[in-house]
Amino acid sequence: MNNILSTKDYIVFFIYFVIVASYGLWVYYKKRTKLAGGESKDYFLAEGSLTWWAIGASLIASNISAEQFIGMSGSGFKMGLAIATYEWMAAITLIVVAVFFIPVYHKNKIFTMPQFLHQRYNGTVAMIMAVFWLALYIVVNLTSILYLGALAVSSISGLSITFCMYAIAVFAIIITLGGMKVIGYTDVIQVFFLILGGLATTYLALNLVADNYGDGQGVWYGYQVMTEKASEHFHMILEPDNESYLDLPGLSVLIGGMWIVNLNYWGCNQYITQRALGADLKTARNGLLFASFLKMLMPIIVVLPGIAAYVLWKDGHFQAEMLQGGEVNPDRAYPVLLNLLPAGLKGLSFAALTAAVVASLAGKANSIATIFSLDVYRKIFDKQASEKKLVSVGKVTIVVSMLLAVIIAPHLGIDKKGGFQYIQEYTGFVSPGIFAMFILGFFWKKTTSNAALFATIGGFFLSILFKFLPQWVDLSFLSSTNFAVLNKATGFYEIPFIDRMGFVFLICVVGMFIISKVENARGIVPNGLTIETKMFKVHTGFLVGALIVIMLTAALYTLYW
Repeated sequence: MNNILSTKDYIVFFIYFVIVASYGLWVYYKKRTKLAGGESKDYFLAEGSLTWWAIGASLIASNISAEQFIGMSGSGFKMGLAIATYEWMAAITLIVVAVFFIPVYHKNKIFTMPQFLHQRYNGTVAMIMAVFWLALYIVVNLTSILYLGALAVSSISGLSITFCMYAIAVFAIIITLGGMKVIGYTDVIQVFFLILGGLATTYLALNLVADNYGDGQGVWYGYQVMTEKASEHFHMILEPDNESYLDLPGLSVLIGGMWIVNLNYWGCNQYITQRALGADLKTARNGLLFASFLKMLMPIIVVLPGIAAYVLWKDGHFQAEMLQGGEVNPDRAYPVLLNLLPAGLKGLSFAALTAAVVASLAGKANSIATIFSLDVYRKIFDKQASEKKLVSVGKVTIVVSMLLAVIIAPHLGIDKKGGFQYIQEYTGFVSPGIFAMFILGFFWKKTTSNAALFATIGGFFLSILFKFLPQWVDLSFLSSTNFAVLNKATGFYEIPFIDRMGFVFLICVVGMFIISKVENARGIVPNGLTIETKMFKVHTGFLVGALIVIMLTAALYTLYW
């Protein structure tokens, strides 16, 4: 297996780098008049300048990264198409966010998530969450993407992981320092390379399967072979006896905790919603709809290659390459396939992987800068800070946060835990409480600040309690309901991760309701948001597109149930 890039590969990658860097510089200097004036909203949000296609592409570029290419392909190798629920359910979620969440942000002139919490609850809640989000984005998101990206790039290029980490970080900083406009428009190119290179890898993988069995040729035949040789890998709804049920517990991916995962991520997440907050409502909604269509495509790029690698591995291929520490590591599936690409195509896929990592890093770094500058620095350190000063502080924050991520990433054991699981585990401890705080804050004006604090802090401790509860209490009595299944690795009956999130969310909502009612009775009147029913009316084009996405998703789940 060749893990060294050829001259052709370097030429293809250099062309990608020049195109992205040149376009970024062009966008930066074209908009320099405003940026030089130090307008913070223009720098952090690209206010009024991103088109719907730039918003949609930027959303996907920021979302798809090493944990998808490496982690989801690994999950495809291990559990199959079921992992695609994160992508296809996200497509529906983006429509929900476009219809119900974005209008609330726009109507109330909200540009950051801490600003929403300050405006809806109070400064204490906002500051606690601002600090938390900064820590989460740096310690969990930046580090995992940076390390996994470097690991993948290293395995393809033969360069050292340390060098790859610094090189990717520098590339991301260059893009990020130009502000949200540069990120938004360069992300369009990044997504082009991401999809083109990703499809090239999928094409190779399916052809390899077809060639291996020799009775036919082409990607369609390769796909048919995969469905026959690994039929158990083509079910979206897993049964309780499936070893991956703890990760994706049956119908909960349709009617349970998966909604909390997605709605919290796409609707209450600074680095995601930030793309749409600087545009008018119609443009923002069209951008989210475009992202929804792109999401439908992602499993072809990040899941099918993993299943193809599994079929080939079962037939005796890649036996040594898939081993790490004497055991099969599913996360090696995608790099193994990339190293089989011919010269030139390998460079294209290398560029696609780099594009995914750099775009995602840039998006998160910009959000870190936005939160720190607007919600921490301006409120604590310099309340009279000029617009120009805020932009300067944001740029320094980008460099510092990326440097911190580079330093601490190798010491977190991300490669042992698996990038996708690493991010889901740590964000999952707080997602239910945060989402409860947001959803009630949106649509129930009587929700109080103390109720929000209960959801934030109480939700976190409840998540920890449910995580370790099986070690103290025998939960086998829940097995008949499938809310607890035997984990063969630990010997305990455990509550599946997605179901734990659902339980914690419901407890947080009930707790918030009780606390709010008690405080309402004492005369405490919270700061409700401005909500009007006409805000949620969508234009005809969006409605048609949304219905197409919903019908496509329903058809896919019906086909692969």
